[in-house]
Amino acid sequence: MRLGGRHQVHQLMRAARSGTKDGLEKTRIAVMRRVSFLHKKEHSDDTEDDTGYLDVMVSEAKHPPAQLGPMPDGLSSQQIVRRHILSSIVQSEKSYLYSLKRILQEYQRPLIEAEPRILSIRKIRPIFFRLREITQCHSMFQIALASRVAEWDTSEKIGDLFVASFSKSMVLDVYSDYVNNFTNAMALIKKACMSKPAFLEFLKKKQASSVDRITLYGLMVKPIQRFPQFILLLQDMLKNTPAGHVDRLPLQLALTELETLAEKLNEQKRVADQITETQQLARCVSDRTLSKLLNSEQSSLILCETLIETVYGERGQVLKSKERKVFLFGDMLICANINVKGPPDISSLVPVGPKYTMKWRSPLSQVQVVEVGQEGSQSKDALYQLGGIKRPGGSSGAGSIILGPPRLYQELQELQHDLSVVEQVTLLVGTLQGTYQNLNTTLAQDWCLALQRLIRIKEDQIQSANKCRLRLQVPGRPDKSGRPVSFTVVFNTPSPLSKISWVNRLHLAKIALREENTPGWLSAEDDGKTKAPFCCPLFGCRMPVLSSEAQEWKLEAALHIPVQCALLGFSAASTSLPQGYLWVAAGGDSTQGQVDIFSLNRPTPRPVKTVQMGSRVWCLEYVPEPTPSEDNETGPYNPTGVGNTICAGLDDGSIQVYGSMDTAAQCLLTLRNPEGCPVLCLKHSGNFLFAGLRVGTLMVYKRHGGELWNPDTCRKVKVGPDPVRTLLALEDSVWTSCANTVTVVQRSSLSTQRFEVHQEPMVSVAHMVRAGGGVWMAFSEGSSIRLYHTETLEHLQEINVSTPSSFHNPSQKSLRVTSLLICQGLLWVGTSQGIIITLPVPKLEGIPKITGKGMMSLNAHCGPVDFLVAISSTLSPNLLKRDSVVEGPDSACGAEDRSDSSQESLQQPCISTHVDGKAKGRGVLLQYRLRSTSLLPGRPLTARGDEASNSSLESLEHSMEDGSIYELSDDPDMWVKGRPCERDGARRDRVTSVAVISGARGFRRLREASQGASTENTLLIWQLPLTV
Repeated sequence: MRLGGRHQVHQLMRAARSGTKDGLEKTRIAVMRRVSFLHKKEHSDDTEDDTGYLDVMVSEAKHPPAQLGPMPDGLSSQQIVRRHILSSIVQSEKSYLYSLKRILQEYQRPLIEAEPRILSIRKIRPIFFRLREITQCHSMFQIALASRVAEWDTSEKIGDLFVASFSKSMVLDVYSDYVNNFTNAMALIKKACMSKPAFLEFLKKKQASSVDRITLYGLMVKPIQRFPQFILLLQDMLKNTPAGHVDRLPLQLALTELETLAEKLNEQKRVADQITETQQLARCVSDRTLSKLLNSEQSSLILCETLIETVYGERGQVLKSKERKVFLFGDMLICANINVKGPPDISSLVPVGPKYTMKWRSPLSQVQVVEVGQEGSQSKDALYQLGGIKRPGGSSGAGSIILGPPRLYQELQELQHDLSVVEQVTLLVGTLQGTYQNLNTTLAQDWCLALQRLIRIKEDQIQSANKCRLRLQVPGRPDKSGRPVSFTVVFNTPSPLSKISWVNRLHLAKIALREENTPGWLSAEDDGKTKAPFCCPLFGCRMPVLSSEAQEWKLEAALHIPVQCALLGFSAASTSLPQGYLWVAAGGDSTQGQVDIFSLNRPTPRPVKTVQMGSRVWCLEYVPEPTPSEDNETGPYNPTGVGNTICAGLDDGSIQVYGSMDTAAQCLLTLRNPEGCPVLCLKHSGNFLFAGLRVGTLMVYKRHGGELWNPDTCRKVKVGPDPVRTLLALEDSVWTSCANTVTVVQRSSLSTQRFEVHQEPMVSVAHMVRAGGGVWMAFSEGSSIRLYHTETLEHLQEINVSTPSSFHNPSQKSLRVTSLLICQGLLWVGTSQGIIITLPVPKLEGIPKITGKGMMSLNAHCGPVDFLVAISSTLSPNLLKRDSVVEGPDSACGAEDRSDSSQESLQQPCISTHVDGKAKGRGVLLQYRLRSTSLLPGRPLTARGDEASNSSLESLEHSMEDGSIYELSDDPDMWVKGRPCERDGARRDRVTSVAVISGARGFRRLREASQGASTENTLLIWQLPLTV
């Protein structure tokens, strides 16, 4: 083999060094042996800039594809499943490599060799940029895969092959180049289709002649999807690999490498798409200042989506609707018209980007989300217009317009008024002395029942209208008198998830504009450059904790108690902190302690109660109600158990157990250890409660059938002579720290295994957090943290966290780690300086190795960080449920003959129009005339006043009732919502709200002059975007 010059050899050597450890040696041997499949690329006009890459020509005769042999006898069920997964990997890789070769052989080569030329070489080269190198990488991988498959029955190991093949920087480089160029390649294909009829005809013929009828776009998108497919396959393989297997750690490491690679490629693809969207918008903007701003590095596109703008009439009917492209930037919101989407024959071959015309833009600080029923709370100094159109008669004064759909909220108030009147009539009818036909107490009560149920329907319509309609109040031009005028635009979102995402991003984008977040984080490796607003957690607020009398006390622990709030509205659930309560424990001397309880159902925590303790509180542990599967281990499940509880470890040696149903904080049980030794840490695992004592003893309590912990079941495990400082629960064991060792205690048998984690006997393990297959540990001294494998107990990585913080204060040498937390792919590290550092880690089942640069928060405490706690909750499924009521007060669903089309509506835009009383749109909406209250959905309500005004938004169930109301609905536009289809429950979208809270003394902004920084105990709250 000949290499074209010394420079190319150096490139090869550097590439080999950056790959696996034996990459350089293997490459050197290949060069010495003159391997036949390594060739120098011939120089031609179509040569790409591929310095450092070798053209790999694999002969299938010498290197046949991987093929799994016949299954031997005597395999276990897991071994059989692993063989099937391996077969899927082989087939998937074979199909992928075939698709890559199709692009090169059926598209690139014919275009290059065509006479006369269909496209110039200068245009062909960027369309297929880096595809040849990607094919080379996977050709080499297929050779190694074939070798590993051949020896599968003797080794059963494949994880290390993925690590060796895809951890090289060459792989990331070629895929990054391809992903970054993908949008540009699609734009070139689109432009060539419109300007070169021969090229369009060439693509059509190639698609028509292929067996699978796949387009060029369908082939070229496969490299972007490849690594997520690998991750799914390896996840399945890991699930079927037992603990102790030789392939388990390599599979976890492979998942880490692939996830890291996929995250980087996804981020690059996201940035490339955002740049393309922004540039497309900038080209269509006539304002040169705005166009220049959009093309600058200062513009950061957060979210863009095609929404349907709807304008309603006086009665709530749809006057017009049109697609708009809405762009959310870091400091402004832009709405644009969509003009041209391209010819249909081109759109079927390649995605065609539209052209935009800007309709309006507004500073983000002046955009408000308005829900139905919130109209009265708007400013009375402004005029409001609905959809940019004034109501007839000039009655567009302040507060006179109900934001669309019009009259929906007014109709609810009218129904409530009529109900109060009918209730009074019912009382008067009961006083009649005579007997009259159609005028009796039964019929009057029937009227009340019907009105109550119509109120429930109206409330459900309001709730449904909020789910898929995004109402924005946007500032307009002042009127002639100079008063500000605001107009309201109504956008229909494709789904409730889209609505939630828009409300949440608008909320967080405003938080990102605050002074505390400009900038909020700093990276030493970026030479002082700050990250984009949504790349880092956003600092939401800070608030003092503890009363003035307890300000000298020290914060010890905090925990989050998740509680679903059924009364929380749709937008409030998108913008508030994760629902539930926050308990914060503190203590002074051994006889002083308290717990402060905060409600989190708002954008900022709200103190609700303080519980005084008779001793210092060292730790808190939240214990959820046991599931039936957990109770099977220890006894029959008791559905009437005590529910969720909170355990508090005190300095006097007691463990107090509190109920968590409300803020009453009633003490249900007190556990005491015979020695009266302080309880430093608590951790529950299954039906066991582990308590670490200062004397080095581990106390284990047990419970049965959902009852409280039984003191008589207490068992002791002597861990060592030093205090047990921290506990960590795994699946079937609990890791217990004592001095510089960690003892693994099996949950049921209490058997132990000890291993040393630090070479200094005077240094103890202070903190442990687990993610995937690894545990990060911090120590009582020093600024280093270490990663250990949960199964082999192998030391995998060590990181010194003093580097980011020394960027702020190089003279500080006594840095130590005081708290640890892993949340949403970030390892949070609290330090003795009050500085908080985040390090990126994988989110999947792999090894949580540090995979990127660390960030330092510029919002810090004045003293050591006492605790870091993650709070998270999942939004109520009812908020995510796509109801059939999709069109204001006139629209509903509810015939007795229901179809399964409601499942289709989950994917359709939340909008429909109806003409002449008939519903359009795939059978989702049906209409019927009301002639009896038995047709009304929902169980009958009583006519008593206290329940009449309590309208529930729960799911409606149908049942019969006596009596009827004749001619209740003569209006042909009366629509009623029926029962939801049972299949609606099959779709379970999960939206998770996450925030991180730190507690310590004081608050300060780094890199700014200190202006009387406070020293009181303070909570700092960071918010993260909602995750779906």
